Amino acid sequence: MRLNKYIILSISFVMVLSAYAQNRSIKKATKDFENFSYVRTSEVLLKVAENGYKSVDLFQKLGDSFYFINKMEEAAKWYGELMALNKDIDAEYYFRYAQSLKSLKEYDKSDKWMQKFVENKSGDLRAKSFLSKRDYLERIEAVSDVFEVKNMEFNTDKSDFGTNQYQDKLVFASARGAGKSYDWNDQPYLDLYAATKYEDGSYSEAKLFGGNLNTKMHESTPSFTPSDDLVFFTRNNFLNRLKRGNSGINRLQIYKATLQPYDAWGYVTPVHFNSDDYSVAHPTVNVYGTKLYFASDMPGTLGASDIYVVDIKSDGTLGEPLNLGALINTEGSETFPYINSKGDLYYSSNGLTGLGGLDVFVVRDFENKYKNHQPIIVENVGKPINSEKDDFAYYENLGTKEGFFSSNRDGGKGDDDIYSFRIPDCLQKLEGVVFDDNTNEVLSGSKVRLLNKRGEELDEMIVGDDGKYEFNSLKCNEEYLVRVEKDAYATDETRIVTGSDSKEILELKTKITPDEVTIDSGTNLREALGLNPIYFGLDAATIDPSAVVELQKVITVLKQYPNMKIDIKSHTDSRATKAYNQELSSKRSMATINYIVNIGGIDASRVTGKGYGESELVNNCSDGVDCSEVEHQLNRRSDFIILSID
Repeated sequence: MRLNKYIILSISFVMVLSAYAQNRSIKKATKDFENFSYVRTSEVLLKVAENGYKSVDLFQKLGDSFYFINKMEEAAKWYGELMALNKDIDAEYYFRYAQSLKSLKEYDKSDKWMQKFVENKSGDLRAKSFLSKRDYLERIEAVSDVFEVKNMEFNTDKSDFGTNQYQDKLVFASARGAGKSYDWNDQPYLDLYAATKYEDGSYSEAKLFGGNLNTKMHESTPSFTPSDDLVFFTRNNFLNRLKRGNSGINRLQIYKATLQPYDAWGYVTPVHFNSDDYSVAHPTVNVYGTKLYFASDMPGTLGASDIYVVDIKSDGTLGEPLNLGALINTEGSETFPYINSKGDLYYSSNGLTGLGGLDVFVVRDFENKYKNHQPIIVENVGKPINSEKDDFAYYENLGTKEGFFSSNRDGGKGDDDIYSFRIPDCLQKLEGVVFDDNTNEVLSGSKVRLLNKRGEELDEMIVGDDGKYEFNSLKCNEEYLVRVEKDAYATDETRIVTGSDSKEILELKTKITPDEVTIDSGTNLREALGLNPIYFGLDAATIDPSAVVELQKVITVLKQYPNMKIDIKSHTDSRATKAYNQELSSKRSMATINYIVNIGGIDASRVTGKGYGESELVNNCSDGVDCSEVEHQLNRRSDFIILSID
């Protein structure tokens, strides 16, 4: 068709017809510890917990020790104990608990903790995915000449354009009908049609869609809310009768209709910002059903037509339209907006640099960036979607990986045709190295696993002498877990999010800490077990409840090695007099010994101790030196030195 797409908003029927007919001139070593004595901290933690002792730190570490090896029933048990403490914890543990519950098919309980996670980390990708209830976790990276586009079988020699999906149907506008012809192009007026998708991915012949949505005038570009019970679509200014503005032109308007029994559509009403004197058209609803984007030449428009947004309220009514501004719009025509499930904004423009005619452009993560006033970058999606002709009405389903657009390019069946394509994978490479967190040495023989965000394993490898690992097929804009395991080391897990550039290489340095440590005469169990400070009451020798779990770790090791003897060295900071500190540290050493002997059941002959006051400070915080409370606290410590071990 030869109707000019670009001037239609200002002189006639357009934006429905703007897609419909064109002016042809515009255009992602195993270490052997057999000969050494050692302590596996995870076993120590388990024994302490089984003896009835509780702490946030204890249950977090216990839950993690099972979570990272996919023993979800045990992980759920200890994460459950953690939640029962009713203490403030890192929101990540709400997520891990929810995931472990889900693996046990406790979905309702899992959802409860995912909601808790959402409340604490609403901006997290995982939270957004949970809220949206959609499995649309991939994003298109349109790279020229990397995928095939196909002319749909149901296209005709008339104009077919502007797709949207409704349940198992592909709904679009077509002039294939046998009604009265439109004078400008000698084709029938546009109606809404639908083709049903078969199991093999093909589509049926198209049939009229929507019942009384179609009239004797033009209808096109439908968009459905997430609940599928409300549709917005474009029609000429016609409701019972044709209306023209002051200039005598019949404009385009957006109408909405609600789903009625037996899949009928009714209660067709115009949106409140329609006008007899300007056009509004091509609506698209976001994945949450909270925003409606459209094109218009209403007052305030920068060019021939601009992209606008309006809020959709909970009752289905609309707020006041807002022009998206000069970062999106130009003095040319911006039309056919589409907002995908990830908040990427696609639209067609002839005012931005392209290959010719209308080209399709995208602003990735638009909704988030627009809301947070972040920089907006408009990208041309390139070939094969764009051509030297008009390319418009982009639509995609990230779940089924189907994409559609309309074009009047050469080789089509009619004036405007609908084309389909498979959304190509945007893949990235991940490179990393495994190190010992204590020595910073490269760790050969480590096993590195790549998992998706749900913890399902995708790939694994054993690193060589250089400690390097590599994974080559990570999807763009996706979350992954990189889990590193090695005998005698605690499992480490790092969450990464890939970018949107298929040429990008992610680099990761992974440091893991020993889980099995060699012990011998002279070993300080405080360091070997990574004990938290042994706290006492202020100016007192009474053991604080928070120190009980730490002392139970020491008791567990003493029971594991019945002939081990230790010496307890208690220290204070430099505040107060040396004599006072000496006496206080001696009392604290004795209190610690009494706990290990009387509560822990360890023979008194195996435990000695002495107070050292402020005589062995670990920093410069001596009398007269201005130090922070944290620096003073480093000196208030108890060391547990192994004197002998059989």
